[in-house]
Amino acid sequence: MRWVAPGFVLQVGGEHPPLPCPRFGLTATKKIGNAVTRNRARRRLRALAHQILPQASTSHDYVLIARVGTTACSFSDLKNDLQKGLKRLKLWEEHR
Repeated sequence: MRWVAPGFVLQVGGEHPPLPCPRFGLTATKKIGNAVTRNRARRRLRALAHQILPQASTSHDYVLIARVGTTACSFSDLKNDLQKGLKRLKLWEEHR
């Protein structure tokens, strides 16, 4: 499964038995800029994952892929896009 937002791409891996917390990975290619830009994008995505993914299903693995707009988008827009994507993919768990 995949969700594309202006600031990132969310890819969801196959289903597995539930874990204590969701697993996630990050990637930023050279297409988005130099090393400083890629590191900034990864730091923003890591902070986003730590805030939002605890409410996501723990039966899937998540990969956040940085896009050119990752460093330009506001953090609140990134949060809203990730929540929206998880809800659309039916992986959001409100009770957590």
